[in-house]
Amino acid sequence: MQQFFLYIDPGSGSYLLQMIIAGILGVAFFFKNIVFTIKHFFHRIFGKKSKMP
Repeated sequence: MQQFFLYIDPGSGSYLLQMIIAGILGVAFFFKNIVFTIKHFFHRIFGKKSKMP
């Protein structure tokens, strides 16, 4: 039976944490952009029409 000793140094751990946080924020901004685009589309179609003088 072989034994493997795995070691993750603090630099690798902080890099992994940074990648996880960046991924979560990237997904959040991606979906925020989609929601804004859909809202803008419907607001442009069904928004209030101003009267031309």
